[in-house]
Amino acid sequence: MDGKTRAYIKPGMVVNIILKKDQRSGKLTEGVVKDLLTSAAFHHRGIKVRLEDGQIGRVQEIIEEE
Repeated sequence: MDGKTRAYIKPGMVVNIILKKDQRSGKLTEGVVKDLLTSAAFHHRGIKVRLEDGQIGRVQEIIEEE
């Protein structure tokens, strides 16, 4: 699943985000969602979240838990 729709993302989920500094390279960072920072229901570049380690970025993909 992609990370453009807020309803799909919940705290505690494992996601891949793109940090502001990595937007040019496209490098993804994996982490666990702590807070959702985008209030809109949809964002074309991805919902902005804070990870449990404090990093902030836009969700590129939600990692499916088995």
